Amino acid sequence: MTDAQIILSVIATTISILGVMEVRVRNIVKHYLAELKPNGGSSAKDQITRVEQRLDDLYKHLLEK
Repeated sequence: MTDAQIILSVIATTISILGVMEVRVRNIVKHYLAELKPNGGSSAKDQITRVEQRLDDLYKHLLEK
């Protein structure tokens, strides 16, 4: 192999690896962003909303006494 072929092989391999990494990062980001949207009960957003509501109810109850 000549030097040019080796350099082109390294460049092609690097581009391939970076492409795979980009796809994986994009999928991870999509997954975590989806957790921030309410979906009817099982997302992190829905769980946080329920906890906030319970805390509000608890504060109201404590203030009434």
